[in-house]
Amino acid sequence: MGSLLKRLAASGAAYQASSLVAGFLALFTLPLYTRHLTRAELGYAETLLTAIILVSILLRFGIGEAFIRFWFDDEDAGRRVRLARTTTSFVLVTTTVGGLLAAALAGPLSQALLGIRDATLVAIGVLGLWAFTNLEIAYALLRVEERRRVYLIASVTNVLLTVVLTVVLVVVLDEGARGYVLGNYAASTVVLVGLWAFALRGHLALIPRAPARLRPMLAFGSPTVPADAAVFALNVIDRAYILRADSPASAGLYSVAVKLATVVIVAVRGFQLAWPPLAYSLTDETEAGRVYAFVTTAYVVATGLVVAGITLLGRWVVRLLAADAFFPAHEALPWVALGWALYGLFLVFVTIAGRAKVTTRTFPAAAAGLAVNVVALVVLVGPLGIAGAGIALCAAYLVMLVVVHLLTRRLFHVPFEWRRLATIVAIIGGISIAGELALPTAGAVGFATRAAALAAIPLALLLARIFTVGQLARFWASVRSR
Repeated sequence: MGSLLKRLAASGAAYQASSLVAGFLALFTLPLYTRHLTRAELGYAETLLTAIILVSILLRFGIGEAFIRFWFDDEDAGRRVRLARTTTSFVLVTTTVGGLLAAALAGPLSQALLGIRDATLVAIGVLGLWAFTNLEIAYALLRVEERRRVYLIASVTNVLLTVVLTVVLVVVLDEGARGYVLGNYAASTVVLVGLWAFALRGHLALIPRAPARLRPMLAFGSPTVPADAAVFALNVIDRAYILRADSPASAGLYSVAVKLATVVIVAVRGFQLAWPPLAYSLTDETEAGRVYAFVTTAYVVATGLVVAGITLLGRWVVRLLAADAFFPAHEALPWVALGWALYGLFLVFVTIAGRAKVTTRTFPAAAAGLAVNVVALVVLVGPLGIAGAGIALCAAYLVMLVVVHLLTRRLFHVPFEWRRLATIVAIIGGISIAGELALPTAGAVGFATRAAALAAIPLALLLARIFTVGQLARFWASVRSR
């Protein structure tokens, strides 16, 4: 168990390093952006950025997920290379064709998505769509081969170059939303070309030449597309709905809340990248079930503590890192953080379905969550504003977790530690809610008392014997010894 978790931690650390750097720099540059972009400009830009990722899921047709699963089904090096070439060429064709069509319709698309006509802004987004989607496949190639050093160099370079370009375009040249979007994706294009030229030349093909190999991959991956799209649509619909039903300024506030939830998002994305290769590589069913259960419990503890910190101290974080005009973003911040933490749990069940190669099971859960999110947005945003959107997000993910568990529990048995999980949620949630309702919301006294409440949570978990000191010491010793 120790070696497996060390492997998960090592992969997660490599894959999270760029996200950690990005998160740190995002927080560092947020005061700059919030002083050089209006709330409306930020709302337009962030809505477009999330739409790019949603369309990227559609253009991949699930081929990236299928690639990772099929890679571990075949140990022959030659067939693995051919599998990689088929994957890269297929996505290159779909993104190029889709990008050309989107560029031709940039004006109408901007009107439909943003409520304004800005063909240039959407055309920049199309470049981002092409670069982001192909870069995701390039990163997947590095992940399955566990080329952590190359991944680390490429991803950190992407982050640093993105920040430099965005600061120049937004702060120095005052290009507004256009500069913000272009800065995010021009760097991705450069890094993608660099990987193709130097690290992945043997894995690259311009035209798909093995349709027979594509058919089983599409049969596996295509059913995941509606589910993945529905799940990610939760991150598009809320901002798009706020932008149109409330105001672009409110969408900008909500986007700042999402950015300030970076620490949770980084953890979830690292888990999303590191977990599937490890989960699929476990061949013993009993061992795999134990690992799934333990990782789930550890994930709930780790992300729960982070969400508690954001809940109790979020007001001070917003005041420190954003311009005064964006302070109301704190209203949605705890809910957005909790929503992202719940999404990480959903990934466990996605791998259960993927392990059994019954990927159709995740779509009903995602569709149910999306439906709940839409209804909750309509009901809650009016009276509660951006906090209502965050609550809607959490409600959607809770429904998804319930439905996907019911649909996958017979596919592969995971001995989840339900009593321990319930105790963890009760302790972390109880102290966080009590602190939020009872403690001061401003000043030094408020900060000190809330920080004390946060510090009490790990002590309460130890007293409840969620993890004993001895267990933690033995686990740490086993990890260090390998």
